[in-house]
Amino acid sequence: MLPPSLNLALATPEIFLLVMTCVVMLVDLYSPVEKREGRLFFLSIVTLALVALNVYSIATPLAAPRLAFNGMFIVDGMAMLLKLAIVIAVAVVIIYSRAYLSARKLFSGEFILLVLFATLGMMIMVSANHFISLYLGLELLALSSYAMVALNRDSAVSSEAAMKYFILGALASGLLLYGMSMIYGATGSLDVSKIASIISGSRAIDPLILFGLVFVVGGLAFKLGVAPFHMWVPDVYQGAPTAMTLFIGSAPKLAAFGFIMRILADALAGAVGDWQGMLVILSMLSMALGNIVAISQTNLKRMLAYSTISHMGFLLLGILAGTKNGYASSMFYIITYVLMTAGSFGMIMLLSRAGFEADNIEDFKGLNQRSPLYALMMLFIIFSMAGIPPFLGFWAKLAVLEGALNAGYTWLVVFAVLMSVIGAFYYLRIIRVMYFDAPTDTMPITARADMRGVLAINAFALLLLGIFPSSLMTACLNAIQASF
Repeated sequence: MLPPSLNLALATPEIFLLVMTCVVMLVDLYSPVEKREGRLFFLSIVTLALVALNVYSIATPLAAPRLAFNGMFIVDGMAMLLKLAIVIAVAVVIIYSRAYLSARKLFSGEFILLVLFATLGMMIMVSANHFISLYLGLELLALSSYAMVALNRDSAVSSEAAMKYFILGALASGLLLYGMSMIYGATGSLDVSKIASIISGSRAIDPLILFGLVFVVGGLAFKLGVAPFHMWVPDVYQGAPTAMTLFIGSAPKLAAFGFIMRILADALAGAVGDWQGMLVILSMLSMALGNIVAISQTNLKRMLAYSTISHMGFLLLGILAGTKNGYASSMFYIITYVLMTAGSFGMIMLLSRAGFEADNIEDFKGLNQRSPLYALMMLFIIFSMAGIPPFLGFWAKLAVLEGALNAGYTWLVVFAVLMSVIGAFYYLRIIRVMYFDAPTDTMPITARADMRGVLAINAFALLLLGIFPSSLMTACLNAIQASF
């Protein structure tokens, strides 16, 4: 009989996902070649749908945070909402990627398995209540991501991107692990709750904790891709196949947010005055570098990479506020960011075909003449990224700016608004190309019905949720208040 402290029922989504990943492995091994792709696609989507239902069934009666695996695993409001968002994001990635990868003979069992294992790692990250489980989830995600970037073995560019990603990712993991070991040396515990109580109960912060905090924040900055630890982001975004770039730029950001919250807002909440200053510097550098360097980019994927750096700077505005409202605004921002990123890379894959990558800005020339509907969808995505009302991106930026303002960072809010105005320039350049330039590509735009439908829902959701943003913001606020 299992000890009651394990409480396996709380981890049924993760257990089910692991079992189904093994089933997918067997289906890939024994299915005939002509039926393999369809079966893998169908089974992966069904698996993710059932995982989402399982997460929802656990979240519905949840009143207070509950622990499993002797306190190493926690189920609370933040974990449940992030898990739902992660599973939905991964399902969207698979739907968007199928035709793109099939045309390049990359839609394989390896891709699906790596995506599902990475999803398992992300779910563990957001529910981890112990430094060991946090690190295990992070490495499961990281190792799967490295392999995904290198999946196109015939491409020298992809191999180079994977090598850079692996080396810098290993460096970030080392920094993070070193910082965690210092915190363990100062507190004598790896449990998030115990570390929080020890730090909060002491009158003065141990210098060893501060030293470890520097390494932890540095490692988190690498994983999040904020300046000055951003050097891997543009090269990996441009070099990896677009489907892999979409994955790296979407769901893992949700897990990274959960990871940061578990460490900074939970374990190191007593040292908030120390890590706030670090986040201020990281946020300023990210917003400045991301928005200014993006102006000179002609490759759309590279431009979106610098845009990501900028967005992560805005994300930190809510976290550095150190309040529940600030944390909720950052959660609202990261969910909005994933929606926008999925739509933008989905449009790139929509216009791509075998032997042609629509990853340059000029590839979008005259899109309105080729397809007014797709141009309108891209317009919604770009306007939301630029933070133009009434789209969802405007409310996300407004929320984090309000959080920083309430925390007394008026000068930082003014700086962020200025950087946002600069960022609008390179976003609007895409609109000009789509609507005012003559098309250079006259090939008809074809796509699977499921991709067209999900992409339309994705784009129009940015408008509808922007008109009615209160439901998503309320969900984020309730999740944070139930967790901290």
